[in-house]
Amino acid sequence: MNPLYNELNTQPGNNLLQRFQQFRQQFQGDPRQQVQSLLNSGKVSQDQYNNAVRMAQQFQKMFGIK
Repeated sequence: MNPLYNELNTQPGNNLLQRFQQFRQQFQGDPRQQVQSLLNSGKVSQDQYNNAVRMAQQFQKMFGIK
């Protein structure tokens, strides 16, 4: 099953947009550097990274972001 779907369903009352806005407010630094650091350290595999990129591209299409 979709991990994002599972996460949203395990937290009743949590709105995805609210959770994203909270994350965005708390995030500090350059996202590209953060991701590269995770890849370099092995905390994230290349497959995990590729899956995340695909999901982000799908979100961009859904929200009309170019």
